[in-house]
Amino acid sequence: MAKNNAESVKKRCAVYTRKSSEEGLEQEFNSLHAQRDAAEAYILSQKHEGWVLVPDDYDDGGYSGGNIERPALQRLLRDVRAGLLDIIVVYKVDRLSRSLADFAQLVDLFDQHRVSFVSVTQQFNTTSSMGRLTLNILLSFAQFEREVTSERIRDKFLLSKKKGMWMGGNPPLGYDVVNRKLLINRKEASVVRLIFEHFAATRSIIATCEMLNAKGYRTKQIPLRNGGFRGGIAFAKNAVYRILRNRIYMGEIGNKGEWFPAEHTAIISNDLWAKAVAAFDIESIQRSRQSRLRKNPSFLKGLLFGPDGHALSATSTRKQNGKLFRYYVSYSAQSKGYSNGPLPPLSASVLEKLVLESTQRQLASPELLLHVWEKVEKTEPQISIDRVRLALNDLSSIWEELFTPEKRRLIELLIHRIDLTPTTLTILFKPDGIDSVVSELSPTHTEIEDHGLRT
Repeated sequence: MAKNNAESVKKRCAVYTRKSSEEGLEQEFNSLHAQRDAAEAYILSQKHEGWVLVPDDYDDGGYSGGNIERPALQRLLRDVRAGLLDIIVVYKVDRLSRSLADFAQLVDLFDQHRVSFVSVTQQFNTTSSMGRLTLNILLSFAQFEREVTSERIRDKFLLSKKKGMWMGGNPPLGYDVVNRKLLINRKEASVVRLIFEHFAATRSIIATCEMLNAKGYRTKQIPLRNGGFRGGIAFAKNAVYRILRNRIYMGEIGNKGEWFPAEHTAIISNDLWAKAVAAFDIESIQRSRQSRLRKNPSFLKGLLFGPDGHALSATSTRKQNGKLFRYYVSYSAQSKGYSNGPLPPLSASVLEKLVLESTQRQLASPELLLHVWEKVEKTEPQISIDRVRLALNDLSSIWEELFTPEKRRLIELLIHRIDLTPTTLTILFKPDGIDSVVSELSPTHTEIEDHGLRT
């Protein structure tokens, strides 16, 4: 009778296995197989208790136990939530997790769905208080071991770098990795020296970028595991900047902001590095001075778009005579040099004048004039259409008296975007833009009183 009761209460058991590295997984019998065999044998020994093995395999090969973002584990948890399992069996506790916080969450999830957790080699069950206590103790030691191991790895990594050793990763332009050492790639090294020399002479990353692309040079090409490549493309500003700030070219190796003499051979001299750093300092001072002297920000920023679909940026430079020149420049020109951009640098004052004149023509059309007059007349019945026409035609004089934020506000009310090509300027007005402007220019605003809209 007892046998029949045991057979009638089946306990569905799932075996979970994990191995941190992929090493050895290609073997016919590997660590995952050994864990599974031990777990299945344990389940078989509990057959009299109604334990049965579910046919699904939950194996994570090559995944760390430091987190729960593992495909097989996530599938296991979905089956737990779906009520498909009663017992989770592992070879050791740390196969499921090495994090005490993560494991506590997993145990809570198991409790919510009345799922027990069993370790084959440590022989306990989380349904008992003693088993839970033992589990927490074992897991604490597992986490401690993991943290100590991580510290050892970090210490070994730092010590190796202090000795000047290359510790892996993609080699920078100018070097190749041979037998875990950086060796100079002569062809690429000449490009690196050219970058430093040109920047030291011009003090311009953009000019350096243009020069490199004009000569047909490309970034370092890195082979990928899937057979493809990354890199091997035209130089952009950020790529040149990273090269100019990388002390590895002086024969040093870095670790979290610290630099140590390295085993590999330097590509550039200390003198050339110092000249490049000095050029950076001068460029930084000039940018800071321009920022302080900039009195008239470009109010079309964010509304102008080039043929490449990117918004134009606003920038400025100060001539030798002290005059500030503002202009708009395309994204491609800023990142790869002006010669590679779809548009040349555009004078901000000229472009803003063109937009203002086009807007004035739009506002002076008979249809809009009548529309504005009808709107204003609702609040000011005595106003004449001639007064409205005069005010709209006098927009340029009003414009000069507005502060930049006011200009920006009115432009945003009227214009959705402005598309530019080398030969055309297209303004896309907002359908309800004129209504918004009428609201802004209502008699409650003192600006209208100042410009004769009131009789």
